[in-house]
Amino acid sequence: MANYAKRLSAAAQWLAFASAVSIIFSIAISQIFLALAFVALLASGEKLRLPPIRIALGLFLLGTLISWAFSGELAAGLPQIRKFYVFLELLVVYSSVRSLKLVRSIFLTWAAFGSVTAVVGFVQFGRKMAEARNLGVGFYDYYVTQRITGFTSHWNTYSAEEMFALIMIGSFLLFAPRTRWYWVWCVCGVLTALAVVLAQTRGVWIAVAAAALYLLWAWRKWAVLLPPVVILIGVAVAPAPIQQRVQSIFKPNKIDSNAFRIVTWRTGWEMIKRHPLLGLGPEGVGIHFQEYVPPDIPRPLPAGWYGHLHNIYVHYAAERGIPTMLILIWLLVQIVVDFMRGLSKLPPGRGDPKFLLHAGIAVVLATMVEGVVELNLGDSEVLTMFLIVVACAYLSIDKQVSGVQEEPTSAAGNPAASVSQE
Repeated sequence: MANYAKRLSAAAQWLAFASAVSIIFSIAISQIFLALAFVALLASGEKLRLPPIRIALGLFLLGTLISWAFSGELAAGLPQIRKFYVFLELLVVYSSVRSLKLVRSIFLTWAAFGSVTAVVGFVQFGRKMAEARNLGVGFYDYYVTQRITGFTSHWNTYSAEEMFALIMIGSFLLFAPRTRWYWVWCVCGVLTALAVVLAQTRGVWIAVAAAALYLLWAWRKWAVLLPPVVILIGVAVAPAPIQQRVQSIFKPNKIDSNAFRIVTWRTGWEMIKRHPLLGLGPEGVGIHFQEYVPPDIPRPLPAGWYGHLHNIYVHYAAERGIPTMLILIWLLVQIVVDFMRGLSKLPPGRGDPKFLLHAGIAVVLATMVEGVVELNLGDSEVLTMFLIVVACAYLSIDKQVSGVQEEPTSAAGNPAASVSQE
């Protein structure tokens, strides 16, 4: 019986691994593996565990349920309730993965898969250039409304997935123990970075810059001078469509205007003022958007997507209430604080825990920055990858995980962190 339980536990671990790495090319496959991993975990008798954010996470989900219950539109809000399933990724990965070596393999596989989907994006980019030329239209105007998507259904999802993969590669190269395949991961980083550039998602560009500044500051403080120089040189030598997209951050034209985001944010503020505690309920923003558009905004509205509010803070406050939105901020800030505390206990030098904790902080920062202009955590693929990073970073400070040693106590009684190098 003990051997049977051990096999089930091992199966749960590898199924969790499969779910974590397949998310880059298929949400459906990832969620199938997630279900199998959860069943195997339950059958194995292993203890179900969540990281220290379980209180904040539980309150966020509870706030969502309360908002849904009082919305008066239960059927309409069901998609967001069903999305609770995605949060199983946090539980399954944190409960079943017990080795930092396997954790590292998850993100090196992300690097490999991210490179593959980057190449797919390059091919798509080439095809779109040919399409624009054959149609006799300007490439920039043609491309902005139908950008590369890789294996995903939308360029925002593609950009965020590549962003997360790139942050993990960057942190690995800066802080993890060197391996004989170091150059391979450098190539993966270059390919993934190029995919992020070609996807032309401006919010992701800014978020990557924020994450890079943090990682370089943590590595060598003088290195924060590098990104501005690289960006200036890169923009100077970039093709015209890239230069035009960069300029649109500050001087957008009609086709890439940010006007529709101003409309969504102002409309969200009207929703918040009238429903501050519970919001409109899950999915209520998209359903009732037109009812809350301020009367001084001219019609027709600027071109753009009005199904959500393109800002995680405004959207969750309008949809689920200000208290639930504040709980989300508490959750994100707690993750960063916990990871900083974990880093403070690590010894000098390279190590898997160091790369995972720095990457975890960088991913949260990038998510919060991009969240100002996009509902990134509302995307199941993006949320899944975010939860995987968080779970694995917390595993790196879990003393029950292989590769993390207990802190020995010196003769003076002061704890000294020690991390094994695999």
